[in-house]
Amino acid sequence: MLSHVFIGVTDFERALGFYSALAEVLEIAPRFVDRSRPWAGWQSSPGPRPLLLIGHPFAGEHAPGNGQMVALLAATREQVNRAHATALALGGRCEGPPGLRPHYHPHYWGAYFRDPDGNKLGVACHAPQDDQPRRA
Repeated sequence: MLSHVFIGVTDFERALGFYSALAEVLEIAPRFVDRSRPWAGWQSSPGPRPLLLIGHPFAGEHAPGNGQMVALLAATREQVNRAHATALALGGRCEGPPGLRPHYHPHYWGAYFRDPDGNKLGVACHAPQDDQPRRA
């Protein structure tokens, strides 16, 4: 359904560090970094789309969207917890700690935060606790 999501940022290097750390926790592969534009992207697996992109807004002025949120998919609840902690450690602001959100569905484990530019993000795991991959 989605081709890509573009998130406008004001400080590209700060945002690159923030989103690179989140992508690493969520095991999302980097696709490119082009500091000359500046913009960067991460790629879904197994296919090449949708992409998550960050960069300076095309219109030039950054304004976080009112009521907009990008939610990233996590394979496990632990990834949600780590992504939220990583975001806060890198200057993000908590908008809702990790936990069950049964009003969405019985297994929805999510967390919410804003990036250093004020963009609202979520991380969600939809798998029941018993169906989550086990780490060796």
